[in-house]
Amino acid sequence: MAETVPGASPAELLRAHGLRVTAPRLAVLETLAELPSHVSVEQVEAGARKRLGTLSTQAVYDIMRALHDAGLVRRIEPAGSAALFETRVGDNHHHLVCRDCGRMVDVDCVVGEAPCLSPAAAAGFEVDEAEVIFWGRCPECLART
Repeated sequence: MAETVPGASPAELLRAHGLRVTAPRLAVLETLAELPSHVSVEQVEAGARKRLGTLSTQAVYDIMRALHDAGLVRRIEPAGSAALFETRVGDNHHHLVCRDCGRMVDVDCVVGEAPCLSPAAAAGFEVDEAEVIFWGRCPECLART
């Protein structure tokens, strides 16, 4: 996955990753910068639409796919949940997900470089990433029981 450029503007990030600079792409990147981590397309769409006035849902999906393909966002798909996106890319981290409320937090891999886990048998694959999702209950949900 490509790494972001610290301090780069949204336009510079797009150019650095081979993407054309368009008003919708800028609106999406600016929205992502303001939102918390692990957001849905719907959350991004609402923020980008406030910036532009009009923006189709399909355009946002297309932009998110292009940003993911370029390595500017990471797509996370926990079981039973819609896809979520984050801008923390280029490092080796995993996620904790609360079974009750769905809250997701980042957890660093303690082993180091990607992949931090290796399959017992790789079936001829060259493994370059391991994605781990830890499931449990967050402190707030535990306190309610």
